[in-house]
Amino acid sequence: MPEKIGLVGVEIPERMISSKVEEAYTANTTASWMKFLLTGYCQEGKFSGQLKPMTLSVYEGQEPSQLVFQFKAKPPAVNFKLTGETYGIFEIQTDGYLYYTQALDRETKAVYNLQVEALDANGVTVEGPVIVTIEVKDINDNRPTFLQPKYEGSVRQHSRPGKPFLYVNATDLDDPATPNGQLSYQILIQLPKINNAMYFQIDQKTGGISLTPEGSREIDPVKNPSYNLVVLVADMDGQSENSFSDTTSVDIFVKENIWKAPETVKIEENSTESHPIKITQVQWNEPGAQYSLVELEKLPRFPFSIDQEGIIYVTHPLDREEKDAYVFNAVVKDEFGKPLAWPLRIHVEVQDINDNPPTCPSAVTVFEVQENERISSNIGTFTAHDMDEENTLSSILKYSIFGQTPNIPKDGLFMVSSHTGVLQLAKQSLKKQDSPQYNLTVRVSDSDFTTLCLVQINVIDINDEIPIFQKSNYGNLTLAEDTRVGTTILTIQATDADEPFTGSSKILYRIIEGDSEGRLEIDTDPSTNAGYVKIKKPLDFETTPVHNIVFKAENPEPLVSGIQYNDSSFATLRLIVTDVNEPPLFSQQMFQAKVFENVTIGTYLGNVTAKDPEGLEISYSLKDDRRGWLRINSATGEIFSAAALDREAESNYEVHVEATEKDGLLKSSASFYLTLDDVNDNAPRLAKEYTGLFFCYPLRTSESIIFEATDDDRQPLLGPQFTFDLGSDSVRNDWDISRINGTHAKLSPKHISFEERLYHVPIRIGDRGRPPMERTVSLPVTFCTCVDGHCFRPAGGQSGIPTVGMAVGIILATLLIIGAILTAVFIRLKRKEKANAQKAQSIEARPLAS
Repeated sequence: MPEKIGLVGVEIPERMISSKVEEAYTANTTASWMKFLLTGYCQEGKFSGQLKPMTLSVYEGQEPSQLVFQFKAKPPAVNFKLTGETYGIFEIQTDGYLYYTQALDRETKAVYNLQVEALDANGVTVEGPVIVTIEVKDINDNRPTFLQPKYEGSVRQHSRPGKPFLYVNATDLDDPATPNGQLSYQILIQLPKINNAMYFQIDQKTGGISLTPEGSREIDPVKNPSYNLVVLVADMDGQSENSFSDTTSVDIFVKENIWKAPETVKIEENSTESHPIKITQVQWNEPGAQYSLVELEKLPRFPFSIDQEGIIYVTHPLDREEKDAYVFNAVVKDEFGKPLAWPLRIHVEVQDINDNPPTCPSAVTVFEVQENERISSNIGTFTAHDMDEENTLSSILKYSIFGQTPNIPKDGLFMVSSHTGVLQLAKQSLKKQDSPQYNLTVRVSDSDFTTLCLVQINVIDINDEIPIFQKSNYGNLTLAEDTRVGTTILTIQATDADEPFTGSSKILYRIIEGDSEGRLEIDTDPSTNAGYVKIKKPLDFETTPVHNIVFKAENPEPLVSGIQYNDSSFATLRLIVTDVNEPPLFSQQMFQAKVFENVTIGTYLGNVTAKDPEGLEISYSLKDDRRGWLRINSATGEIFSAAALDREAESNYEVHVEATEKDGLLKSSASFYLTLDDVNDNAPRLAKEYTGLFFCYPLRTSESIIFEATDDDRQPLLGPQFTFDLGSDSVRNDWDISRINGTHAKLSPKHISFEERLYHVPIRIGDRGRPPMERTVSLPVTFCTCVDGHCFRPAGGQSGIPTVGMAVGIILATLLIIGAILTAVFIRLKRKEKANAQKAQSIEARPLAS
């Protein structure tokens, strides 16, 4: 492929200009002047090379006589020849300099095809010809121009924002592949401009004009039927202040939007027409739109459809009792499936027809009425139902009585309100002995249907009979006062002549006299109306030895007017309570006292009280007084301290107190709790026994040990606050002590001149109680030789701990003893061995028997 070289108009550097400029210029010949310039520039090694096919670039609009390229050829070439599309514009010199003599215009001709060949001195071609292509590069020398000086268009209100309804177009002769020919559109002016809002927008690349979201909402042909826009187009993609531009005027007319939701559609239910049936229509502003319906609720079957004319159909009969209204959306899209506008909400109401008969509330509706009720008394309200639409002729019901069974004592005993369904007595009061039950047939009708319903009316006996006791006096009943609670002591019986198992015949018993403390209760048997008198609370001979009881029998239902309870409904009982020797009773089961632990012996702490129901004298004694701290006055129950009390030993002390009849064996017990408050009666002490405190000998650095103090007294919420001090001045010369917090302190040596031994450091620890107490403790501290941070040899003669020398002596002594034992054993074995040898020799020397 030919080599491609770019050149954008050559400018001659000033350093090439010499004293020869004036000489060449005064020669007044173009050839001399160009030769001078080109020679100087090409000597720099730019835009020159061997003759070969290539493509060269030249920017349009440059000054004439500009260098393009210098071709070079090998000997014997001495000249160059230029042919092709030169048009008198391109020339080549003997030295191979190719240049143009007039400005180029890309829009006139963008490419020139030349042939270059090298010639020898005789004009014979020695190289080439080669193809040299000159490409004219674009510069921004053309202004964009709109195709029309004025544009007109229309848009409908509420159109989808961002969808173009009009395009403006401009052209630019510059190269569209460069920024020079790349155009950008913008709206400069919108008239009228309301509330400083832009109702229109333009696509910068395509020039498509569309509504903004605000414009989609606000434009209205009634308010403003038209708008005028001034649109600007700029080249250089609108990004350069040196770009060229043009403007045009755009008139926009606003049309009414026909994409509107229709009025609510009303469809009569259970239509017998052939389906589908057209019910309404929606329409987009332009033809070619695609319509669809979108459900807003999940239905077993969606009964609507839409065709491509926007006509909406109901596809099958509707049932108002199944669903009385439908709401769904109609959607419009373009051919690419993109929405053209907001969905329309479609409302459908299903209109009722009278297609449901009245229904009875139940198979049999039951009412009750008391006998002797007066005429016109309300028995109840009978309410039937109709599934048709409420408050229409289809659901307005009328009631009437179609039949009565039995017709005793006469027919027409009842009436019903034709519209409310209220049942009333019509002719006379009822008697249960005439009939305990009536069956009515009630006719219920709407405008087209009639239903017969069954009503049962039970005649309820009135409470016109009082309960009568079988016995008016149940005599005397003697019980011991310790008779168990819950025991049935008596059965009483009354009867009632009213209808059994009703509120008129049920009997309730009450004790109206003789039991003010509520020690008795009465349960009624619902089947027999027998009353069971039971003990509810323990009897008490000492409080009430004799109860004169009066029982009353009554009904839960009120008696009818004119009937009253009399003596037949009352009965009596004389309850005699016998005395039982009872144990003493404490006034409470737990007694409490609280004192400081340092009270003196004999201090009164409190007293317990008990009473014997029979009035016998009582003797008090203590049980479980484990520490022997208390004593009690056996006659009065007063309790005193009998020994020194100690909260630290036990802060809550419990004993049992027994009250025993003096002349009997009965006794009872209660608890006595003594709470001891703390006093400061314990001096501080070390929190533990410190046996392993040591410093490494010899002492090299500043070291310290930490120890802790405690106190057996009860500590405040903020914890103990101890003071620490050294016992004497001589000790202070060797040691220093400092308090860390309320319980810990730090002991440090003041110098390093300590011996390798055990020291007992006396430390005085004080508390801040009332009164304050203190104690001097001895803290053992050892200075010893350390190995790997551990004490190896305790200093001094610490009791029970041998020194290294002692340990070595013990080991040597042990070894000597073991050696002596081994030596003795060895000598004994040698002696035994020697004795055995002598014995063997004597046996050998003994003569054999003949």
